[in-house]
Amino acid sequence: MFDTGSTGFMLVCAMLVLLMTPGLAFFYGGLSRRKNVVNTMLMSFAVLGIVGVTWTVCGWSLAYGGDGSLPFFGGFDQLGLAGLVADIVGEAPEALSHDAYPAMADVVFQMAFCMITTAIVTGAVAGRVKFGAVCAFTAVWTVVVYPPLAHMVWGGEGSLVGDMIGALDFAGGDVVHISSGLTGLVLCVIAGKRKGYAVMSYRPHNVPFVALGATLLWFGWFGFNAGSEFSPDGVAALALVNTVAASSSALVSWLAVERARDGKPTLVGAATGLVAGLVVITPAAGFVEPWAAAAMGVIVSPVCYAAVSFLKRRLGYDDALDAFGIHAVGGVTGGILTGLFCVPELSWTDFGGLLYTGDPTLLGAQVLGILVTVGFVGVLDVALGFIVKACFKGSLRVGEAEEAQGLDVTAHGESAYPAYVGLD
Repeated sequence: MFDTGSTGFMLVCAMLVLLMTPGLAFFYGGLSRRKNVVNTMLMSFAVLGIVGVTWTVCGWSLAYGGDGSLPFFGGFDQLGLAGLVADIVGEAPEALSHDAYPAMADVVFQMAFCMITTAIVTGAVAGRVKFGAVCAFTAVWTVVVYPPLAHMVWGGEGSLVGDMIGALDFAGGDVVHISSGLTGLVLCVIAGKRKGYAVMSYRPHNVPFVALGATLLWFGWFGFNAGSEFSPDGVAALALVNTVAASSSALVSWLAVERARDGKPTLVGAATGLVAGLVVITPAAGFVEPWAAAAMGVIVSPVCYAAVSFLKRRLGYDDALDAFGIHAVGGVTGGILTGLFCVPELSWTDFGGLLYTGDPTLLGAQVLGILVTVGFVGVLDVALGFIVKACFKGSLRVGEAEEAQGLDVTAHGESAYPAYVGLD
């Protein structure tokens, strides 16, 4: 018999994480231009549908199937979630069963992770990419890239990053944030810059939407991080406290940076700092003390602020909604700081953080794990990006006239504000 407390805990956490992708739609929709808000939000909603299918058909099996002995992917034994109903009625083989809760709860929990990861990518290419190309890339990416990476980090004994390298990733610094932010960067470079980029000033069209989206993300993130303990125990409580501590301190830190540089703190800045704090604590949530989580939040905001405000301008890439600057940069920062602040007794390996042990082994493993993630995801992203581009007549972009008019009307025949007749 399954433990009802553990089962209930996992189901609630799964539902919280499922809320994050619609929350991201509001966050991204508010940040976008008025003429593209429907398109921007629809890309996140399309991810819900596509990932729901790909994860059920093969994503779960490729990530967590098999016996966990392979370094790069799970297996093909659970395609279509074969055998998992038998787990519920007590007839599944041991390899398919969980001790405390049904494997189906884990399936939907991990499905929600894949959804939010993929949706983050879409922010980088908002405002100029063909909707069909985004859907095609999503369908392939959630089969070829995300499941193998999830297995490499969380797949158990034999997994490349988690077991062989010994890198720690509590809830998705590598799997979710670095992978999505890097993918967004690759796609926005392949797609090219928006018309008028670096000439026109792009401002969020709906600040309350941004705040609403950030609030939904914040709420869902509690299930995201605490649920990654897979048990309603003390570490789950620690992960929850650390999530609040890091996001709160990052929010304050971001406002302080804005005040020092621009003279005015903003609501968009507060929401962005909140998300940056959530990103940085994700890989470390169950490994560090609350004071360290707060310190990580203080550190990540100026780092991400610099990436968004200076690095993007210096390198000239058009990451429309800063998926790379917040998620990839914040994820790398969190992964490295995990190697510094990890409490030895909480580590999944034999090594603790440099601050506690004076031993740089874990810190080195964290850096190596990040490099492997970047190499694996980056190479596949470039290949998939150019393949999808070739399949769409050699361009990921909509036409110039469509981009100028806005993708809401030209691609979807809808307008978020049909009565509005002013300038965008």
